[in-house]
Amino acid sequence: MSDVARLAGVSHQTVSRVLNDHPNVRPETRTRVLEAIDTLGYRRNLVARALVTSRTRMLGVVSFDTTLYGPASTIYGIEQAARTAGYFVSIVSLKSIDADSVRDAIGYLAEQGVDGVVVVAPQRSAARALETLPQGMPAVAVEGTHRADVSVVCIDQIEGARLATRHLLDLGHETVWHISGPSDWLEAEGRMDGWRAVLEDANREVPEPLPGDWSPRSGYLAGKRLAEIGGVTAVFAANDQMALGALRAFTEAGLKVPEQISIVGFDDIPESEFFSPPLTTVRQDFDAVGRHSIEVLLRQIDASGPGVYERLVVRPSFVVRSSTAPAS
Repeated sequence: MSDVARLAGVSHQTVSRVLNDHPNVRPETRTRVLEAIDTLGYRRNLVARALVTSRTRMLGVVSFDTTLYGPASTIYGIEQAARTAGYFVSIVSLKSIDADSVRDAIGYLAEQGVDGVVVVAPQRSAARALETLPQGMPAVAVEGTHRADVSVVCIDQIEGARLATRHLLDLGHETVWHISGPSDWLEAEGRMDGWRAVLEDANREVPEPLPGDWSPRSGYLAGKRLAEIGGVTAVFAANDQMALGALRAFTEAGLKVPEQISIVGFDDIPESEFFSPPLTTVRQDFDAVGRHSIEVLLRQIDASGPGVYERLVVRPSFVVRSSTAPAS
């Protein structure tokens, strides 16, 4: 920093202000300092900075099964939001979620000196594992828990399922069948609850859900069963991949979509608009989840102690495409 100050013809303190985006620096002075930094190839020593500020500007993220679209998109949103806020991210991806694995992951991140952690906790076991958080560790759960002492950022899964089910009933379908996600996933539970609530409120038959595991194959097998049942005209699949599998099964059974059977998915994966036909689905705003997660976590870090725990719910939106039509 002294070398930069000499080359730019300013004080050491002015260089510090430029590096920390302090507003009280004249534009021409800021430009001169930044040019000197580029000329000298200066990089801040983050270790030394952490010793002075007691902050590493490093955040930890714990997640499970990052091959799935939802968790992967959530982590991407978190990482982008953290970078915008001037933080680096260290990610631990777990093969299984339980109290021991989450505790070990958070312990590993704590040893790295992270300023706080985000736990992507879409399963009941992950939500229970949040009880192992170290005392005083700033933390936020994504899709995680109803505990009063943990901040949560989540998407309104129930409302998303309501949007999907209402859409199909409004098209004149007598009832809506459901291909559900895994029973231990909180997201699957919320989507099933929203679907069932709309049917019950409308005094419609509530068919037995067909279980899936988020994969296209499970949607395909469920779709084959629905085709065999006969008389099914509307289906809500708990994610787009299972909807894709069901579409294949309906085509093989000679059922035309949407003329004979309508289907709605959930997630709005990038491929959804290129399905045949393009898929009507519920869109989740993962960028908003990432942004709010980092905002909530940084408020906890800045509080430097127990603060007010927050619960922020992000509303989904509905995307109508060609896989749904009025009942014939």
